[in-house]
Amino acid sequence: MTSEDAWVGEAQPYLGPRPAGETDAWTAEAASRGRRGGQRLLCVEEVEPPPAVREFFGVEPGESVVVRGRLILLDDAPVELAYSYYPGHIARGTRLADARKIPGGAVTLLATLGYVPEDEPLEDVGPAAADEIQGKTLGVPAGSPVLVLTRFTRSTNGEPMEVSVMTMTRHLQYRQRKQGS
Repeated sequence: MTSEDAWVGEAQPYLGPRPAGETDAWTAEAASRGRRGGQRLLCVEEVEPPPAVREFFGVEPGESVVVRGRLILLDDAPVELAYSYYPGHIARGTRLADARKIPGGAVTLLATLGYVPEDEPLEDVGPAAADEIQGKTLGVPAGSPVLVLTRFTRSTNGEPMEVSVMTMTRHLQYRQRKQGS
């Protein structure tokens, strides 16, 4: 996807559980625009998290978390790499730790486990250069500019529950909403 065919998106559909039987938020958003959204599961494993994830979750060095890596597709073309990290005490023994698709997405499963995401997670967005693996997976030359969005989400009771690191080749626009007074 290029900036010429970018659309304005909203984060809210990705933050709440989906009704029973509905598809994940990306597939639904793409379909609403007459496009085909999908994802390919790349990995599900326990890893030592990157420093920002470790700090947010408050885990000690050497302590592992569960990561789910996905390749996000638009009309079968790669547009994003998404790695979502979950604290071990939340993910172990659930579908979050299984190498299979989660009906309705991870946020829907987390809500059934009692972890409803807050309304306003912190999102950090910045530019980067695709490394060799990212470039190959996303179909761009290594060193190409990419956008990295990192979303830090707590549950409504304040517990850190998910960090998603999304590396994308597409143009990203957000619509912000003014909060009522």
